Amino acid sequence: MAIRAEDFLERIRERGQYDTRHEAERAARVVLALLGAHLFGEERSTLAARLPETFALILLNPLPAAEPLSPERFVRATAAWIEGATEQTATWDIGAVLSVVAESAGDDLTRRLLLQLPVGYDLLFGRPQPV
Repeated sequence: MAIRAEDFLERIRERGQYDTRHEAERAARVVLALLGAHLFGEERSTLAARLPETFALILLNPLPAAEPLSPERFVRATAAWIEGATEQTATWDIGAVLSVVAESAGDDLTRRLLLQLPVGYDLLFGRPQPV
């Protein structure tokens, strides 16, 4: 069952130590749009079903990425889409959003999502994998 939008944003706000829910929502929209471009198939649909509807639509709507972004390029892309962001603040935003996404997804789905992404995304999700 999907988490309520208010609860989802509040968890991101707390995790990211944002002053406002608006900041949490901005980070969530950007990160989920970029993530959605890199996921496909059943895993993307299953993740969308576990997110609030507004954020599920953001995850499902982007066009597929032409090529997968490395974690470093994902951070740079996020920084480019958030006004005033640096790579350091974008990394913080990504961690806040993706750690809450991973909790909503659960361990099994998160592992399957990470298999679709380039090496290193486990750290962005706050789920370091053994080498």
